[in-house]
Amino acid sequence: MNVIDFAHAFFADGAHWHGYDGIPVRVTEHVRYTLEALALAAVIGLPVGLVTGHYGRGGNVLALIATAGRALPTFGLLVLMTMLLGFGMLPVMIPLVVLAVPPILVTTYEAVRSVDPSPVDAARGMGMREQDIMLRVELPHALPLVLGGLRTAAVQIVSTATIAAYVGFGGLGRYIVDGLYQRDYEKVVGGAGLVAGLALVTLALFWAAGRVAVSPGVRRTA
Repeated sequence: MNVIDFAHAFFADGAHWHGYDGIPVRVTEHVRYTLEALALAAVIGLPVGLVTGHYGRGGNVLALIATAGRALPTFGLLVLMTMLLGFGMLPVMIPLVVLAVPPILVTTYEAVRSVDPSPVDAARGMGMREQDIMLRVELPHALPLVLGGLRTAAVQIVSTATIAAYVGFGGLGRYIVDGLYQRDYEKVVGGAGLVAGLALVTLALFWAAGRVAVSPGVRRTA
């Protein structure tokens, strides 16, 4: 059997669409893990990137942090956190957040630094506070790139959240881990296909969010 045959057999089996191990349940779990990790990474990365980009300081430090975050092996970090903290959701979230913060942080910084200084200077001339300039002037102009950083982080989380299955949690990684253990390659291929499909859906959702949230004038100049 080839990959297509394995995938067809997996999705054609009605047993995979029902029960606690059914596709709807596993997809829901995977999406929950992704949203939780992305929200935590955004809470960390967006404010820091926005503030440092606004003041133009800390770029080298952010680059160092991003390089270090990308260099850390996610699975190794999961094992280490599990040994230190025990089994639970926290050891899963830490490596996912560490993976997702660098693209959000660096992209937000670069997005704010790339904003045309003319409207910023005009806002200062009108007496706007620095906080208002960041949120009402710089952020709207930087939004296309900021969404790009969030999109990258989200796709990375979707692809990596399969590690939750290695420490007893659910998600689409359950099919991959269980399939490898049972030598059930239909499960392995089906799980991998679902992860890839979810990543494509994530890209489509961010594209739609960009069309809605970013003004046409900013899209034309982005």
